[in-house]
Amino acid sequence: MNSLRRIDLKTEIYDVVVDSYAWVEYFLGSESGEVVKNYLKNASAIYTPSIVLAELARKYLREGVDIKEIRRRLLFISEVSIIVDIDLELSLEAAISYRVLTEHAKRWGINSKPSLVDAVILAVSRLKNAKILTGDIHFKELRHTIWIGASK
Repeated sequence: MNSLRRIDLKTEIYDVVVDSYAWVEYFLGSESGEVVKNYLKNASAIYTPSIVLAELARKYLREGVDIKEIRRRLLFISEVSIIVDIDLELSLEAAISYRVLTEHAKRWGINSKPSLVDAVILAVSRLKNAKILTGDIHFKELRHTIWIGASK
């Protein structure tokens, strides 16, 4: 067993927001990806912020993934989740969420600042009353988080 925290695959049912980290693990088919898959199967609602699609496309293009494969993955995400676009309400909540994440990073001694994408993800979670599936350190230990990353 690697350093992933053991998670019982009999998950509770939640509305979930899936971030880039979780989608990457899902497509890798990793142990964390299997946890994501299980949550997706059992979720009452699945949300993906539209900015996550852009972040994934950029990542995969930088890594040399074929554009047709990138399109296939993004299409899959849009078929299995509700894509949440940025509007006025989400923009305002993202500004508040950025401050929350920045304070959280300071409190936990995280050296890097959260990104605007992170703030949008937290904002969607707060507006939809949904849990965030993630292994991104900026979300670790937040009450909104279902942690799928390394335990340390």
